[in-house]
Amino acid sequence: MKNIHFTYLLILAMFFWGGGWSALKIITSDLSIEVIVFWRFFIMSLAFIPILLFLKKPLILNVSGAKFVASSSVLNIAFMVFSFYGVKYGLAGAGSVIITTLAPVMTFILVALIFKTKLSSYQYGGLFLGLVGGVIMLELNDLSLFLNGSNIYFLLCAISWAGVTILAQHSHKHVHPIHYSFYIALVATTASFIYAKDVDLMVVFEQGSRFWISLIYLAVLGQSVATTIFFIASGKLGSQKTSSFMFLVPIFSLFSAWLILDEVIQMHIILGGTLSLFAVILINKKY
Repeated sequence: MKNIHFTYLLILAMFFWGGGWSALKIITSDLSIEVIVFWRFFIMSLAFIPILLFLKKPLILNVSGAKFVASSSVLNIAFMVFSFYGVKYGLAGAGSVIITTLAPVMTFILVALIFKTKLSSYQYGGLFLGLVGGVIMLELNDLSLFLNGSNIYFLLCAISWAGVTILAQHSHKHVHPIHYSFYIALVATTASFIYAKDVDLMVVFEQGSRFWISLIYLAVLGQSVATTIFFIASGKLGSQKTSSFMFLVPIFSLFSAWLILDEVIQMHIILGGTLSLFAVILINKKY
């Protein structure tokens, strides 16, 4: 498959992710985090079964691949926990803008630090813009508001996803990307089940159709399908370039949050998100 095909698939994945923030807001309104995290990963695992049958490749996992799966599973669980609390106490649209514009910047910073990458003047300018955009979106001018609000969870989401992106890129040498996604879902399902052993997981069957549509959309399209596309693309295009597509998510997310949840679009989110978008463009600029 040529790289242009991955471009189209990434746009589709970003669309699924954008709508997922509104779905997450809906399912977090009444149930506990233990219930939501378990069922998201469980349904995600089930959704991979037809994909694996279509792929027709034996499931193989060596020691090196298992290390990547374990590390990424931890970060994926952390991301879901942080996003749960962020959306529960904040706005879905705002969270999507903060996470998806800061995650590429965080990814680039981690890559530069870990692999000692030499930066150009454009990239330094991009990092500066990204940091300014982050300060505006996170409202860091009021530290007490940041520490006591939902934005701190959104920042932790961006950092967690930067780690997930880097691990996904380098995992391709050891495990097939679809197998990688499946193993992560399986490990996370098991871990979240053990954690939720004292919680009534069957309470989800008392919920209405709006809840189930949101949960299935989030677990299947927003997780299994979109995340698999993202992991495959990160190995083909590189983690930095793949992350740059995430700037499309806020557009889809803000629109869906306005349409479905009647959320008001905040101007500081638009301003900070725009600066961070330009930061991503500068960071990925070819010379």
